Amino acid sequence: MAKTPENGCDGGKRDAACAVPDVNAWFVREVLPLEAALKRFLRHGWRNDSDVSDICQDVFVRTYEAARAEIPQPVKPFVFAIARNLLINRLRREQIVSIDAVADLDVLGHAADEPTPDRTAMARQELRRLQAALDHLPERWRDVVLLRKIEGLSRREIAERMGLAESTVAQHLASGIAALVNMFHSERNDSGRNS
Repeated sequence: MAKTPENGCDGGKRDAACAVPDVNAWFVREVLPLEAALKRFLRHGWRNDSDVSDICQDVFVRTYEAARAEIPQPVKPFVFAIARNLLINRLRREQIVSIDAVADLDVLGHAADEPTPDRTAMARQELRRLQAALDHLPERWRDVVLLRKIEGLSRREIAERMGLAESTVAQHLASGIAALVNMFHSERNDSGRNS
């Protein structure tokens, strides 16, 4: 976030009194929500659970200090890179650098962005529900919905591909989406009654 005359900071010199509220708001909004994922990441990379909170605080301090100079974008990879580097430094300091530990840290770089197993299972269940709902749509509606929402084609491109008028594509798209919403809504109501 650049300092500008509009937000009360002079553009040339660093004004700590002006930068701190901006950094504080950014930190609360962008960094603190990452705490749970960050602690999972740290627990996986550091075997001593009693150190995890301290390491997490070190990550927060370094992130905040870096943001005082310039707010990093994107935030999540920046925070996890700091965490990874702190873990590597601690391993080096304690001379516990085993092949397994370093290999785990390489995997963690990718694991931080992966969803948890329960979220993966829920996503798969949602995809199965969506596929079942799509299977119940008339063929043309389904084709239009898939081409628009999955493949990202414009209505004009869909019309050309399917040999339809754009207005017909718009009608099929609206009807298909409405039918899907109705199917999911009625399914939700049915499951609520059965509970």
